Amino acid sequence: MSRYCSSCHKAKAICVCDAITPITNSIPVIILQHPDEVSHPKNSACLLSLALDNCERWIGENFSEHGALNETLAQTQRRYAVLYPGEHAISLSSLTEQPVEDNNRERPWGIILLDGTWKKAYKMYQLSKNLHDLPTVNITPMSPSQYTIRKSAKLGALSTLEAGFTALSELSGNSEHYQPLLASFETMIARQLAFMPSSHSTNRPSE
Repeated sequence: MSRYCSSCHKAKAICVCDAITPITNSIPVIILQHPDEVSHPKNSACLLSLALDNCERWIGENFSEHGALNETLAQTQRRYAVLYPGEHAISLSSLTEQPVEDNNRERPWGIILLDGTWKKAYKMYQLSKNLHDLPTVNITPMSPSQYTIRKSAKLGALSTLEAGFTALSELSGNSEHYQPLLASFETMIARQLAFMPSSHSTNRPSE
């Protein structure tokens, strides 16, 4: 019998499925996840995908020929932006404030998140040519990252869940609706910290 939860992919001793609150979201979210992140015990993308009812999580590194993604991007009823701080990235708020052409007036936005370290996310974006025609956007964190269990060398970096929360809050104008995402995230961090080497606990699961 596996020691890992099949849903959240964490050791069963620190499973967070009971802390996840289902959330309806009219703004669709697509998570493109690097294979190395799938079973990473500190990964937060699984919480985001399990909580949101309008969310796809696809695994890979080069999504150029990904059939489901290309089919989604080809649909005419919605546009997508990639949350990626590239050279030409604009703020998410300015994206929604841009003048709308008549043929785009009824086409709301969806968000694509790249789930991986900065180095891996950069490679994913460079390889995935189908993303290059989409606008890239950055966000301003609503508060400092609480991702204390996993460090990033990039100043102001957020976890995938925190990035998703911030983007959805900004696009919808209703951060309260998405607060349960942060609650589940805090639970994940607390349970992980309880079993990290610095803890006095002698009964932590292997990662």
